[in-house]
Amino acid sequence: MEPAARMPTGEGLGDSLGEAQDPSCDDGAVRQYVTCLLGEERFAFPMESVLEIVRLPETVRVPLAPPSLKGLANLRGTVLPVVDLRGLLGLPGVEPTDATRVVVIDCSRPAGLVVDRVERVLSVEGDRVEPATDVSVTVDSALLAGVIRSEEDGALIQLLDGRALVGREFEAFCGPCDGGLQPAATAASARPAGTAEEPEDDGWQLVSFEVDAEEYAFDIAEVREIVRVPDEISRVPGAGEHVLGIIDLRGRVLPLVSLRRLFGLADAPVEEHNRILVVGLAEGDRQVTVGMVVDRVHEVFQVGADALDEVPELLAKQGVEGVQALCRLEGGRRLVSLLSAEALFQHPAVKEAVETHGEDAMQTEERGSASGAEEKEELQFVVFQLAGQEYGVGIEWVQEIIWVPDQMSHVPKAPEFIEGMVNLRGTVLPVVDMRARFGLERMERNDRQRILVLNLDGTRTGFVVDAMSEVLRVPARAVEEAPRLSEDQARIMGRVVNLKEQGRMIQVIEARELLEADEREAVARAASEEAAA
Repeated sequence: MEPAARMPTGEGLGDSLGEAQDPSCDDGAVRQYVTCLLGEERFAFPMESVLEIVRLPETVRVPLAPPSLKGLANLRGTVLPVVDLRGLLGLPGVEPTDATRVVVIDCSRPAGLVVDRVERVLSVEGDRVEPATDVSVTVDSALLAGVIRSEEDGALIQLLDGRALVGREFEAFCGPCDGGLQPAATAASARPAGTAEEPEDDGWQLVSFEVDAEEYAFDIAEVREIVRVPDEISRVPGAGEHVLGIIDLRGRVLPLVSLRRLFGLADAPVEEHNRILVVGLAEGDRQVTVGMVVDRVHEVFQVGADALDEVPELLAKQGVEGVQALCRLEGGRRLVSLLSAEALFQHPAVKEAVETHGEDAMQTEERGSASGAEEKEELQFVVFQLAGQEYGVGIEWVQEIIWVPDQMSHVPKAPEFIEGMVNLRGTVLPVVDMRARFGLERMERNDRQRILVLNLDGTRTGFVVDAMSEVLRVPARAVEEAPRLSEDQARIMGRVVNLKEQGRMIQVIEARELLEADEREAVARAASEEAAA
């Protein structure tokens, strides 16, 4: 995202915009206004309400918000809602140009209004302001605080009350600020009702991934998180060929090992689909972690013990690295090699990476622990994509992540919002299209889509998403309250992960709010009826 920048001072729109003036003026007192254009029409905001003026930033779209919202932007670490002023005023939309600007106004918290062009700062005597009802104006006069006749050409300048204007469509946003998110609402407190501290005994839960077109998996208990491969990896002189280097993972030194090299396979360029599996083991009272670079991550799934076979004796004698079992899926048509982190950590290359960089990692962790419990508190989210945007759901809600089958059973008389039913290891799983839930345009099925299986108060429901991104662990302080833009949005997506240094925002979905109570009952009923049939 292009950094926000103030307008050059030559036009009178410099640092003075950040200085509030006393809005209470006598009729004859001089007040200043920032004037702007929407097409040929001129509008103005009182100077005291304007915080700054910036270029149009990149935005993150927000489902379930009014259509005039362009999205959320990261303005120097602050989550800023960006609203199309044309949309608020009922004027036709236009494509942005180099002159397009965002006027950031104070609505009890900052909000950005997109205008075609900013003109200048205008000083006006109070007795020159006329009521909007006394003249012919182009927008609803109820949205105007008055009008001014330009002394230069007699044209009308329509005065806008930014807070009233935004509050008309975003009433919840302009209300009093309630102090921000309390990070103490962590994974433990958000645990679905009726679930115990320990996971239900439903077999093994595995994270599957691909290396050179072959499928492998780790027990999910061994995978600390899944992250993207950063652009910068620090090379380590003298390290073995299996070690790609080290990265800084939120203040911790993480050595990276290439599974391609570990398995004796040819190197391939790192691309967007590559991922790092952060695999960890406990050694005494400390955690040892290594990043395993894989081609792509497939899914999270559960299998019973009866689906696991021992490694054939022939392969075992050949010393297949780290494979502890073979997992048979889809009636044996799909084989997944289950890797043992403990065995891989005994490989000379992995041991070298841990021994060379493990001490640095421990020292970094010890320095971090001195900053207090709040700094150490972390939250974990499963991040997915929908219509080009990133969303996250607390990992405690996620049962597994599965492929979208070629066909789903459509149940007569099932609620409209249910896309179909899937047989998940003998259990009927109702499936909802997440795009449809958020009022987005549906897309054709493709091999990147996945079904996110969530436990909603004891009812398992699948949600089709466009693609999976990663499993992300973030400090609790990075999770903030999102601007309240509509009742549905505030209820379902009331928080954002604001990764300020990366200029990245991930909207957090409150899983329990995805379906209403009666919808959850309908899902459970449809599943039981289908199972009985």
